[in-house]
Amino acid sequence: MADSNGTIGDVPFIHEQFFKLDIDAAISTETAVAVLTSLFFCFVNCVMLFALKSKRIFQETPRYILFGHMLMNDSVLLLVTTIMYIVVLCFLPIPKSICTLLVFISYCTFFNTPLTLALMSLERYIAICFPLRHCNIATPKRTGIAIGIIWFLSSINIIADIILALSVNPNYLADIAFCTLEKLFIAKWQVDKSQGFDVFYFVSVAVIIIFTYISIMMAVKSVSSDKDSAKKALKTVLLHLIQLGLCLTSFLYATIERTLYTVIGSGSSLFINLRYINYLLVLILPRCLSPLIYGMRDEAVWPLFKYFFCYCSGKVKPSVTIH
Repeated sequence: MADSNGTIGDVPFIHEQFFKLDIDAAISTETAVAVLTSLFFCFVNCVMLFALKSKRIFQETPRYILFGHMLMNDSVLLLVTTIMYIVVLCFLPIPKSICTLLVFISYCTFFNTPLTLALMSLERYIAICFPLRHCNIATPKRTGIAIGIIWFLSSINIIADIILALSVNPNYLADIAFCTLEKLFIAKWQVDKSQGFDVFYFVSVAVIIIFTYISIMMAVKSVSSDKDSAKKALKTVLLHLIQLGLCLTSFLYATIERTLYTVIGSGSSLFINLRYINYLLVLILPRCLSPLIYGMRDEAVWPLFKYFFCYCSGKVKPSVTIH
């Protein structure tokens, strides 16, 4: 654990999050399934993103701008996570400069999604509770600024770790190492700080989404007109809460893996299989399903998505009506 001076030194095996494997047919098959699953859902996200780009109205509507950002963000996260999974599986040391870039992107994109969900919920809250001011508050320009703030908030913690690592060792980026997040940790308190940020972000997002849900629910009961729009917004915010639950499931990935190592050990085939299931079901699938579920529910996006997904096969391109 921590040395007497408070540094971690050699990170314990339990925190490395990679395990050397003999590549056989079973491991190759599992890897192929994981990689192909990630690539397929990246393709689905890209088709849905293309559907959003095909209509100007989507590019001018704040909630679809945010949805497009979430699609792009989760696609990047899936690609980077897949690259890191392959590197770890092959037990390949890489330059810390490349590792730091991969960790930075994966860390930011991991936290961008829940923050985007909170912003999407706030946008629906303004649309229902302050309809006359919605057009002035939720503009495309302000939405772009909000996305920039999301990236800033998600990167604060990891940037602090990178700066600390460079201040302790100016040649840090020139070293070669196995790539894990913990390689950026110089002192044990950084682990606690990182866990504190994780809890703070997810609790804050949960509070925002629950607040908007309750506020919209009260608006549904009080308004005398346009109840249909209010009820749709209520269902949308509830969906955001479900999506946050999926994100939280991904957040538990490292904890589950460390628990498996502690209980089972790394030498058995049971551990290897459970670790693979943990990676696929807990880390990958939630991020794959979240934007897909949202897109399937949207009456404006889903017909266009099906049109482009089927390669425009003899069908009339759907018109778009945004409520």
